[in-house]
Amino acid sequence: MSDSIWHEVADADRVVEEEPIKVQVGDEEIALFNIGGDIFATGNICTHAMASMCDGIQEGHVIECPLHEGKFDIKTGAPLCPPVFEPLPTFEVKVEGGKVFVKV
Repeated sequence: MSDSIWHEVADADRVVEEEPIKVQVGDEEIALFNIGGDIFATGNICTHAMASMCDGIQEGHVIECPLHEGKFDIKTGAPLCPPVFEPLPTFEVKVEGGKVFVKV
């Protein structure tokens, strides 16, 4: 059984393609991404060098860390190339009534 609960984090229209945004749930920094109208959420801090993923470059379903060019798959959190080897955490997302909710 999970202790995760849904948290309202943003208006859906704030999350536009190729422009990730950072939201905060408790101590957790979360990056929100829009890919083809679907919203995804990952941890905002790179697992390699403590950089903000929202400051990186998003191309489709890939986010590139702004410090060392490591890339992650936004949908799965999987690392795609060195120097990153640990995945980003990912979070369930739902949109209801124009609001984005993340399960943390």
